[in-house]
Amino acid sequence: MDSIAYFDNAATTFPKPEEVYQFVDRFYRTCGVNVGRGQHKLASQAAKLVQDTRTALLSLFHCPNKKVVFTHTATEAINLILQGLPISNDFNIYISPFEHNAVTRVLNHLQRIYDINVIQLAVDKKALTYDFDRIQNQFAENKPNWLIVSHASNVCGVVAPIRKLCNMAKLCGAITLIDMCQTAGLIDVDLSSNDIDFAVFAGHKTLYSPLGVAGVISSFEIKPEPLIYGGTGVESASQALPESIPERYEVASPDIAAIAGLYASLHWIEKTGIENICSKEQENKDKLIAVLNEFPNVKVIDTKKTESIGVVSCVFEGYSSDNIGQILSKQNIAVRTGLHCAPFAHQFLGTFPSGTVRFSVSYFNTDDDFEKLESALEYIEENS
Repeated sequence: MDSIAYFDNAATTFPKPEEVYQFVDRFYRTCGVNVGRGQHKLASQAAKLVQDTRTALLSLFHCPNKKVVFTHTATEAINLILQGLPISNDFNIYISPFEHNAVTRVLNHLQRIYDINVIQLAVDKKALTYDFDRIQNQFAENKPNWLIVSHASNVCGVVAPIRKLCNMAKLCGAITLIDMCQTAGLIDVDLSSNDIDFAVFAGHKTLYSPLGVAGVISSFEIKPEPLIYGGTGVESASQALPESIPERYEVASPDIAAIAGLYASLHWIEKTGIENICSKEQENKDKLIAVLNEFPNVKVIDTKKTESIGVVSCVFEGYSSDNIGQILSKQNIAVRTGLHCAPFAHQFLGTFPSGTVRFSVSYFNTDDDFEKLESALEYIEENS
């Protein structure tokens, strides 16, 4: 079978660094046991791997003062926070226009229980830039209780100015949550500040690890109620969950293979350099946009006036996004089509309900990938 040109890295990066494959295979063959469920040497080695992975994450984000709680998915991590924090009627919860259903469906669930206000932050629809003057007015009119922002849109790649937004919200006493699923390991972020209460990451995206590991980085001075109850491997005589963190939130068995992959990918990021990874992705994004712009039947969502990552959405004249996805798949091009689990982003961008064709690059895209894409787009143009 011909190799596939993979442009679906916003869903999960592929391939992973070779070091990740090798380390996971070796570790799982030699030490693929449970954590905190035994006193033997293998269990101790597995526990050390998990702790070393926490340390590497905190180093990556320059926040040794904070803690890491592992979850199996970022959606679980978001639910842990949003369903665990104190909330009451008349709360004002600010979100960006680009939030994923992992956030908005939780808020929809909470709206069925509480009389809360979910308010979109003011963003210029043409430039796709955050309007700080209008946001300041929004905060003055309706004081924020929570601020929830995706660091980068999974639809068009726009990067949010999280430092300034969180600072503005904190001056109003809000709790802040940043969804870093599309940026962790790609954009160098200092999480040591108390302006960001909770930062969520997903290992399988820009951290280049396998599926099955995600989590929250926080000081946990604000303690959400646990989302899941059960065994933790410590304080087993008590029917109450331990108060210590991360044990209070890490119930049941972790995916040790996924954490091993994250450990390896963090070392790859450190060795390669996060700035080099970001630069290479930007280079590949530029190549992608150059190819797409060759074809007049392809309308690319313009993000030139603001910072963005290697996620590019476009519309093909005369075709639905799903039709284009099927045609590209037959040409061995992997993309994502539709609404990308972010319907409010498409409403904001004017691409709802049909959605877009989303191309997303990574560090590992090659010139051969772009040549295959160009050939596939020529095929579509010639047969339109």
